[in-house]
Amino acid sequence: MPLLSDQRITDALSDSPWRREGDAIVRDWRLDDFAAAIAFVDRVAALAQEADHHPDILLHAWNQVRLTLSTHSEGGITDADLALAGRTDAL
Repeated sequence: MPLLSDQRITDALSDSPWRREGDAIVRDWRLDDFAAAIAFVDRVAALAQEADHHPDILLHAWNQVRLTLSTHSEGGITDADLALAGRTDAL
């Protein structure tokens, strides 16, 4: 899967809660409590398994989750990252 151009990434993220950090896109969530954060991570994991595309997941401060998406095999951001970001936004 080819890497996306900088312009394609900028356009895709223009009206999005996701932001670019280097060769990845990142989004943070603050959930109601620890249980809600774990449940959210479980839902993300299910989507990732379906897509065979796995984000880096950080659970911190008991109710905060950060997802980082990058296609490691390609060394940057691809359509797979944008697709999983969109599916995650729908949760």
